[in-house]
Amino acid sequence: MKNATRLSRKHLIRHHIHKATSSEYFRVLVLRTIGNFLLFSSLFMIGKTLYSPVREEIKYFINNRFQKKYIVAEKIGIKIPEPEKKGLLAKAFNFKQIEVLTPEDPEFSIIIPKIGANARIFANTNAANEKEYLDVLEKGVAHTLGTAFPGEGGHIFLFAHSTDYFWNVGNYNAVFYLLNKLEKNEEVNLFYQGTRYVYRVIGKEIVDPSQVQYLTRKTNREFLTLQTCWPPGTTLKRLLVFAVRVAE
Repeated sequence: MKNATRLSRKHLIRHHIHKATSSEYFRVLVLRTIGNFLLFSSLFMIGKTLYSPVREEIKYFINNRFQKKYIVAEKIGIKIPEPEKKGLLAKAFNFKQIEVLTPEDPEFSIIIPKIGANARIFANTNAANEKEYLDVLEKGVAHTLGTAFPGEGGHIFLFAHSTDYFWNVGNYNAVFYLLNKLEKNEEVNLFYQGTRYVYRVIGKEIVDPSQVQYLTRKTNREFLTLQTCWPPGTTLKRLLVFAVRVAE
């Protein structure tokens, strides 16, 4: 009888141990699954946010490495100059050392040779209407409502790469991601109503998003401001690049 009681107790203890072990294993499995899900979700969001900026930086590095040159075409059918002799690596990747940029839309476009930027500009975008400008920035560059147009002699304000939340940055066009590469005297081209207007960079500045006084800048010459988010892939600050029209 005693032996049977002992066996029954041992069986009961083993049952509880097995049950506790199974419960602990299940708990660890659930926690690991949740942890892995959170980890991969975070990596996905980081990758989605930084994909476009990183891609543009790599492209810029490769272009510099092979000394690529962009030429602005005022007319379709421009003759491409003979390229310099290619290196073995450039030949292996069939890399074009010279590329002609034709405006996306002769009615209103921007071309920046230094960074290979070429995009359509959407006129009279309301910078105070988030839905309106976010819709525009998925397709191109926004011209701010109330600012001047090329050839009018006033202040032209253009902006791109903006977002409502940082994880949506990658959803917008990448045309202005490399604005920080522009230095003094480098060229910015605007095409408006079939005419090309050339501007030279005179400076740049990083500001807080609340500093909107640049929108209403007064000027006695044709002045161009380009705005993008800074650092690339975030919405923390704004990078402004300033340029003035080259005298004809």
